[in-house]
Amino acid sequence: MEFLGIGVDLVRIPRLREVVQRWQDRFLRRVFTEAELDYCLERRDPIPHLAARFAAKEAALKALGTGLRMGINWRELEIRRERDEAPQMVLTGRCREIGEAKGARQLLLSITHDGDYAVAQAVLVGEPKRSGRASRGGRPASRRGRTRHTRPAPAKPPLWKR
Repeated sequence: MEFLGIGVDLVRIPRLREVVQRWQDRFLRRVFTEAELDYCLERRDPIPHLAARFAAKEAALKALGTGLRMGINWRELEIRRERDEAPQMVLTGRCREIGEAKGARQLLLSITHDGDYAVAQAVLVGEPKRSGRASRGGRPASRRGRTRHTRPAPAKPPLWKR
């Protein structure tokens, strides 16, 4: 495994509270999936949880190296969390295509919120795409005088394909 990208984001919870009060459902439905809204809205104060998920989406986009361009929308990134388990980022659509093209196998995620801030860190890990060039000398492995007779490891589907 190799680190392919890393992203971090910090969100001011009072700022997100203002955005939600101003734009209400228009903002919420544009950024969050139904499952994310269900999870957050059953909390006593959903705004810190929404802020943490917003930070996680921003961090994941930074780890992918795209931001909100290349045909990506917010709802293609979904944070899922089962009781007593770490949150997981599930990529769909264009986000998933980009991750797979980079050789990603997993997007590790850490999110938290306290006081006025929510923060998230995302790390994209996997196998980088091989260019056909050897790492030493810039020549293909077959031209270095040795041939490898090992079988490639079976491909495992990325963790976000569920």
